[in-house]
Amino acid sequence: MCGIVGYIGRRDATPVLIQGLKRLEYRGYDSFGIATVGSAIGVYKKTGRISEGEAGAADLHGYAGIGHTRWATHGEPSDTNAHPHTDCEKKIAVVHNGIIENYSELKRQLEGRGHIFRSETDTEVIAHLIEEHYDGDLLAAVNATLPLLKGSYAVLAIAENTQRIVAARDASPLVLGVGDAEIFAASDMTPLLEYTERVIFLEDGDVADITPDRFTVYHEGRVVERPVELIDWCVEDTRKGGFAHYMLKEIYEQPQSFYETIRAGIDDRVRQMVMEAGEITLVACGTSYHTALAFKYMAESLCSIPVRVELGSEFKYFTPPLRGLVIAVSQSGETADTIAALKMAKARNCPTLAITNMQGSTVTRVADETLLMRAGPEIGVAATKSYTAQLAALMQIVNLRCEGAFDDALSHAHLAIGDILLQDVHEAVALCSKADHVFFVGRGPFYPVSMEGALKMKEISYVHAEGYAAGELKHGPFALLTEETPVVAVCTPGPTYGVMASNIKEMKARKAPIIALGVAGDTELAEIVDIFIPIPNTHLLVQVLTASIVLQLLAYHTACALQRDVDKPRNLAKSVTVE
Repeated sequence: MCGIVGYIGRRDATPVLIQGLKRLEYRGYDSFGIATVGSAIGVYKKTGRISEGEAGAADLHGYAGIGHTRWATHGEPSDTNAHPHTDCEKKIAVVHNGIIENYSELKRQLEGRGHIFRSETDTEVIAHLIEEHYDGDLLAAVNATLPLLKGSYAVLAIAENTQRIVAARDASPLVLGVGDAEIFAASDMTPLLEYTERVIFLEDGDVADITPDRFTVYHEGRVVERPVELIDWCVEDTRKGGFAHYMLKEIYEQPQSFYETIRAGIDDRVRQMVMEAGEITLVACGTSYHTALAFKYMAESLCSIPVRVELGSEFKYFTPPLRGLVIAVSQSGETADTIAALKMAKARNCPTLAITNMQGSTVTRVADETLLMRAGPEIGVAATKSYTAQLAALMQIVNLRCEGAFDDALSHAHLAIGDILLQDVHEAVALCSKADHVFFVGRGPFYPVSMEGALKMKEISYVHAEGYAAGELKHGPFALLTEETPVVAVCTPGPTYGVMASNIKEMKARKAPIIALGVAGDTELAEIVDIFIPIPNTHLLVQVLTASIVLQLLAYHTACALQRDVDKPRNLAKSVTVE
């Protein structure tokens, strides 16, 4: 769950690497470092954010280099544990994303042969193994090292007195960017957008030998051709554009990203796959799991499709019986647990569909078909526009199975999303920012909406929050309700409105302050709660969207009130590429 970047070409590498790491910082931000190559390897690495320590790298120069921004797995955040890591004589440097599962055994063997380790990381074993095999041919040394590694990796390696980068990947993303007499490498496309539109997505088992004017990709020792693809994102999409935070910018981009995803539609192959499915299993993690669960409620209630939703992190170890279409939902397309589940579904001969925001990502290469979201780059760690874009893709599937019954609602939903962005939530923010605990409750599809609201609140404001199906509060959580414990309830017209109103009254009887989201004009609900936040009285699908966005705004402004680092919440990374 780290970010790596490499450059070789006609420019001074250091500014390119630093800028690239800034673009990747959402993947990890407890430390960073770069290494450049000339007659010797120069290394600078530092704990903390890049903006706080980049000046220290100013003395490094060269036309080739590698960089890394870290989310710690092995060893605490420290200058020593930061990447790049070097061999004993500091003639070889590597950066790595992933986990080397057998590093302890390898480290013992290397120490027994006289190697001196400086860090606690798993990555350092790679540098020492390359050192043992290096006789001036970096490609050969890397190729000799890779079979010894168990686990996942995206690796960039450089050696002194060589104008070459060797890149390798297995179960961790790595993309090459092709420029004019220069080549880039990175964990994803965002560092490349400023320099090129042409990219190559390396596949598992690929090794790339990169020099300033060419690259060669090998797979199992043979030269292979990987297609050059054109990307349609632009660098402006990765800038704040005057907003205080990326997260706020991305919240406000949701009318457009939802509209673009709906407008793109579903191609004929995906359409046939969806229409032939007798039942559907969705596999996802985190926010994607919440969108999948919302889909389950909508699909089963509106068009009677049996739907099961599974956590990717559980699927590998407790695989359910699989029948019918399996859909993997992943914003990054690189979520390790979801990819593993997708591969297992394919091994059981299930038709598979990926829903992702990342063209060329691993899930798009594993799945039989892909339904691409159109959210564009999402830099904030907390998912916002990718969440509603996932809902757009999944709602299209519901609409397809319901023979276009919701065409009008979906084609105009972006207007309701735009209107709800103007909603004032300051009273609710004042209440939540003073609380140690907040409950979010709803019924039907608003139960996963509540779970997502709670996730947003806890991950960026650090206020403990839990999402529940409203009827479940009586089965234990009622014991925690006090006048200092706000409850955020979503209560809209429908078959559960009456019982939901009763649940709210029961919570009020325990003195819990109630923040309620209900349709505009619902005076009955407004009278029984402490704070009433109106959402448009529209179709159920649109209400799911507008309620979700209100909860995003509530979490964002609460985090700002508490002076949290909204875009880079502690201990988290954007793309979870390891188990």
